Amino acid sequence: MKKKIDILAVITMLCMCVTSIMGILSMKFDYAHDFVNQYGQTVKIFGYGIYANDSYFKAPISIGTDFCILFVLVPLFLYTYLQYRKKGDAISEIKLISVYAVALYYGASIAFGVTYNQIFLVYVLLFACSLFGMFAHIKNVRIQQKVTVTKGLSAFLIVAGAALIVAWLPDIIWAMQTGGPLSLIGVYTTEITYVIDMGIISPMCLVCLYLLKKNDGLGVVLLAVLLKLCIIVGIMVIPQTICQSLSGVELPIPALATKVLSFVALGGFALYFHRKAYRELER
Repeated sequence: MKKKIDILAVITMLCMCVTSIMGILSMKFDYAHDFVNQYGQTVKIFGYGIYANDSYFKAPISIGTDFCILFVLVPLFLYTYLQYRKKGDAISEIKLISVYAVALYYGASIAFGVTYNQIFLVYVLLFACSLFGMFAHIKNVRIQQKVTVTKGLSAFLIVAGAALIVAWLPDIIWAMQTGGPLSLIGVYTTEITYVIDMGIISPMCLVCLYLLKKNDGLGVVLLAVLLKLCIIVGIMVIPQTICQSLSGVELPIPALATKVLSFVALGGFALYFHRKAYRELER
């Protein structure tokens, strides 16, 4: 039985197309200029496109993210949505929830993390539609199947939650010890990625593990969300790193090891558990 058109899904995909295309079109590295931020530091501003007022360090990361969104997440979202309309079962709805969650992660990151620009209302629309679209499907889904909690899956969820703390907490501790702002704060007042990763995603890994062990259906939904998010982030850090390299930003070896390579590795393990979990659910 085919489902009715999910207008929130359609708007979410269109918004991601607009934001990512506008970001990719901003990929010019010749307009940088210096600026004294609110902390009295001289920072380099990107100076072009929708990221004109973002820092030169942050803008290439955003452009790399846009490449991943346009060429990975949008096609994946469209395919998942079409499969959901065709099948209409709980498994396809869980998959749709998971891509909604990734879109929400992206929407929250740009709505709260990117300096105000001409498409700010598109950011807000993307954030709202992905949020309420995800909740609408979570309300509908009824999970009877269970996912076996193996030692490997338990270890993955624990390591994934801990990795987010390990990746970002040292930056915050250093800032607290020096009494100054974060080292790469640029023109911003805070770092939204730290809030989402350490405040939401990291504890969600432990909550998911607890619910799975209790055979709670919500644990299956959270597992699908976390695995899909880890896979996409594992892919996303690759174009982010490439864009930073093209911009001339120097990437320290420790940062590559603790941040880039760790997220790629987590994405690879997430892909393995993703396939294994859905094989079990579909049986």
